[in-house]
Amino acid sequence: MKNEADERTGWRRMAAKGAGKKWILALLLLAAALGVWAFFHFRSPAPGGVAGGGNRPQPVSVAEVRIADMPIWISALGTAVPRNLVTVRSRVDGELIKLHFREGQMVTQGQALADLDPRPFQVQLTQASGQLAKDAALLKNARLDLERYKELWAKDSIPKQQLDTQEALVGQYEGTVEADRGAVESARLQLAFAHIVAPASGRIGLRQVDPGNQIHASDANGLAVIAQLQPITLVFSVPESYLPALNRRIAGGDPVAVEAWDREQKERLAVGHLLTTDNLVDTATGTIKMKAEFANEDSALFPNQFVNVRLLLGTRKDALIVPGAALQRGAKGTFVYVVDGAGTVASVPVAAGPADGELLAVDGALAAGARVVTDGADKLRDGAKVEAVSPATRAAAAPPAAAHGKHRADGKPPAHPPRGEGGAAN
Repeated sequence: MKNEADERTGWRRMAAKGAGKKWILALLLLAAALGVWAFFHFRSPAPGGVAGGGNRPQPVSVAEVRIADMPIWISALGTAVPRNLVTVRSRVDGELIKLHFREGQMVTQGQALADLDPRPFQVQLTQASGQLAKDAALLKNARLDLERYKELWAKDSIPKQQLDTQEALVGQYEGTVEADRGAVESARLQLAFAHIVAPASGRIGLRQVDPGNQIHASDANGLAVIAQLQPITLVFSVPESYLPALNRRIAGGDPVAVEAWDREQKERLAVGHLLTTDNLVDTATGTIKMKAEFANEDSALFPNQFVNVRLLLGTRKDALIVPGAALQRGAKGTFVYVVDGAGTVASVPVAAGPADGELLAVDGALAAGARVVTDGADKLRDGAKVEAVSPATRAAAAPPAAAHGKHRADGKPPAHPPRGEGGAAN
């Protein structure tokens, strides 16, 4: 009997322990479910509100939609090329005795650059002049004899053959004198070549030969290189799809404006015009080369300098203009958030057009003067309540991590990628 009672007591204890474990497990599951519900409840935005804030309006930056003409720019990468690039070479052989230029200075066409030793060329000129004088004297004497022979032949005192021979001798001396005159001019020209002048205007580079060296007309490097910088040209390539529109503008006589910008596209270096297009399309890249000309009076462009190029293809009249930061992208395409008078936002589908700097032309159901969200749209939904604040106020109110994600270290807003038709430049 005792053993049976003990056995029953053990079973009761085991059952009680099992029931206790079930209750504990049920309580843990209930607590977990409540935690998940609370997490999603407080994380998701309430109708007309924002995440984590109940019905408190979310601070955003806004800008007004306006109507204006929007230029259509084509972006390209270009290289500055001198209008003329000339290597200064000696046209005669000789010893370089003097240079008349400073490396890197601006020179004008005809300006003295260097001198060779002129003495060998002066000697050649003297020799040629002496030979000319000698042959000229022989010609003079032959002509006098010819006149005497003509008188004698008229009197039938000499045979006709002797007169003909004298006439031939005069012709021979005349040819010799002409050759001597050519030799004199050649020697005089060689002497002039010993004084080297600039063949073109521009900026002269580093000298390739020092005074005291023997130089030759066949030297490949020459004395220096002159690059014409005013004006200067830019060579760049654009997609062939723009060629018909550009050809129409060129055929109409309209000057096509071209701008040169620095590497970071922060500073405009120069403004010029399209000079010409190449005569064929590069089949490997589907682009065509173009050349633009710039006055470059301030020498902002330098030969072989890399620049960003913007070519004005045309202008869109009376376009809807919004800041580029207002454009949002979602599953249904591009759109902007519009804020009504009650502070409620609604997404409006738009199509992006050409861009110019921070501004973007769009097509959509927008009205001039409508307010669009430019900053703080990442957590917005249709019907959300917002409060328009200045960008500085919003940046000050944002958490450090969020502010770091939205602004660069220099305090400027992050750059936006180019948008618009045909890769229009920012």
